[in-house]
Amino acid sequence: MNKVYRSAAEALEGLVFDGMTVMSGGFGLCGIPENLIVALRETGVKELTVISNNCGVDDFGMGLLLQTRQIRKMVSSYVGENKTFEDQYLSGELELEFNPQGTLAERIRAGGAGIPAFYAKTGYGTLVAEGKETREFGGEMYVMETALAADLSIVRAWKGDTMGNLAFRKTARNFNPMMAAAGKVCVAEVEHLVQAGALEPDQIHLPGIYVQRIVQGSRYEKRIERLTTRERA
Repeated sequence: MNKVYRSAAEALEGLVFDGMTVMSGGFGLCGIPENLIVALRETGVKELTVISNNCGVDDFGMGLLLQTRQIRKMVSSYVGENKTFEDQYLSGELELEFNPQGTLAERIRAGGAGIPAFYAKTGYGTLVAEGKETREFGGEMYVMETALAADLSIVRAWKGDTMGNLAFRKTARNFNPMMAAAGKVCVAEVEHLVQAGALEPDQIHLPGIYVQRIVQGSRYEKRIERLTTRERA
């Protein structure tokens, strides 16, 4: 089975449709699938529900799909760096399902593990819990959260082999592995594509069984979301 595709656009062929749910990996601007996001925008697909920790910035990452108004709903944890997001949400164009960050991560992990729901303490007594089942365990109140899954997961890894086994670096490991498992189909872009067997077993963070298509990315910007410096002494 050949999993390797020549380009991000080719890797998405036959997978996208209007109204689909997409998971997009990464944390902030770190470890996001830059090439696949651009390729997704260029398909013209619309009415997307996007599950992602955040929505990039105005002109980069998932923010590119906000510019073209291809996203109908975001399921996120943090959206504070994107003015386009703010404008579309406040005008009623964009729907938002807000999650505490740990709850979002566990909802995605549960989706990949086949667990339909779980109870979490975070959010009880707040807007997050409105309309949800609550239950007491050991004298503490918990909120029932349902799992998340997607029609398509797009993720990025530092290195991958031709069988789809992936290795991530540092912060880029946030959300990417669990999203790969929670998608019906996972397309991975990697900075370095190697032959099967080139990765040491202990280097592999995500087994290739979760990855259906893989492509070597190019021209990575690797932007810094918010640069903070201090004056030299």
